[in-house]
Amino acid sequence: MTGTLAVRHGVTLTPDPRRVIAKLFIPGEDAAVVRTRAGALIDRVAHLDDEETGRLLRDTFDRFGTRHRDLAGTFHHHYDLVRHRIARARDLSPTTRLLVGAYFSHEYAVESAALCNPSMVAHPDQTNLDAGQLRVAISLRQIGEGHLSSIGFATAIVGPGRRLTVADRSGPLVVGQRTGVRHRRDLLAAGLAEEDWDNEVTATVLDALPDRYDEAAFERVLGNLPPDLLSRSTGLDTLEHLRRIDAASYATTFPADTALHERVLWPATPAESNGMEDARFVRFTDESGPVYRATYTAYDGRRIATRALASTDLRRFEVTPMRGPGARNKGVALFPRTVGGRHLALCRADGETIGLTCLDGDNRWQEPTPLHAPRDSWELIQVGNCGSPIETDAGWLVLTHGVGPMRRYAVGALLLDLHRPERVVAQLPGALLSPDTADRDGYVPNVVYSCGGLVHAGELWLPYGASDARVGFATVPVAALVAAMVESPPPGGRDG
Repeated sequence: MTGTLAVRHGVTLTPDPRRVIAKLFIPGEDAAVVRTRAGALIDRVAHLDDEETGRLLRDTFDRFGTRHRDLAGTFHHHYDLVRHRIARARDLSPTTRLLVGAYFSHEYAVESAALCNPSMVAHPDQTNLDAGQLRVAISLRQIGEGHLSSIGFATAIVGPGRRLTVADRSGPLVVGQRTGVRHRRDLLAAGLAEEDWDNEVTATVLDALPDRYDEAAFERVLGNLPPDLLSRSTGLDTLEHLRRIDAASYATTFPADTALHERVLWPATPAESNGMEDARFVRFTDESGPVYRATYTAYDGRRIATRALASTDLRRFEVTPMRGPGARNKGVALFPRTVGGRHLALCRADGETIGLTCLDGDNRWQEPTPLHAPRDSWELIQVGNCGSPIETDAGWLVLTHGVGPMRRYAVGALLLDLHRPERVVAQLPGALLSPDTADRDGYVPNVVYSCGGLVHAGELWLPYGASDARVGFATVPVAALVAAMVESPPPGGRDG
């Protein structure tokens, strides 16, 4: 039985409602023609006397100050966002301004609804470890009120052997600060091509931009466009599209003194306003050195889009869109290095088949080559990857997921040729990990799912989400897993 290969560990991560961030809160709908609820609230706060204002603010800091980093700074920021509604803002005292900011703030528990879909990579800090130990960074999909997803982290130490220690996750959370980024002209061009937005304005802008540019340079180019181009019927719409596509690339940075588990990657653009889902992290290595890369699904409430993350230290992250037919749908997973000079990724462009896609010279992910289609009974609805391929002596180890009756998710495995990943060498007959009695109940029942594991000292470490209710950990010797695989039939074929 392949199900006996994996050993579950007793250590789990569960949703912690104490993990909160302070968010902007606007009471009611701002649709009133004359007087909005926001304006009325500010008026009421402004009419409090100095003694009551000071007492309320002190009480607020006493209740919430230890739960957040720089709560006063957050109140200042939220006050700045609503001060346009104040007729005589300069007349308000500093204390009143802070209190206004407090009334326009609320706590949001980032993982109150669910915690799931982890990936695991080697941590940037490998100091102060004993022999046989590896410190790992675990990314987590955390889901709060309204089914809003963000990306969180945990830290653990694996080894020696099958020992696992997960670090404490307490402490105030910090949302990354959006910062400037050097945009890439080829990504802007790829986005325009994907949306079939090709006209004289876009061509002129692309011709004027350097390979790398910042926001100021971008706006200068737009500001210098000839009037006879902007006066065309499509001129203003084209400018809107250019700015929207350009804004899909951004950077977010965390203070240097924050611990990894305190950092929250929070939606920062309209495309991801309803969630950042299922980050698949991998430690990518080439001639320039190692860098952490990840893919995730951006969701705006109606549409999904694939995004890529890059970071050298898991403190500053650059976000860019992924373009091309290979980046459609969910579940893109990057290879940890180039293969034959090619940047490769696993994908599921058709929604049900694992494919292999390659990045072309225009930064577009090409039409995928099918690798593995729904075949066995436990995966007949759809198949996909469970994270980036893992390099082994036997080939590229690909953890898969399959969906069977009653939408039951299980984890399987494939082996790809090390030099020609288009060729599936072998597959595991049956599932490696399936929902057992302890795993089947939760926010989304009957699911075990992972966004990526790693190999340490010959052991595959597989973090997995259990029905979106908790994160568990399993291990399996790589040699035993490879030995249990059998030669794979061609894609789309059926086992007899």
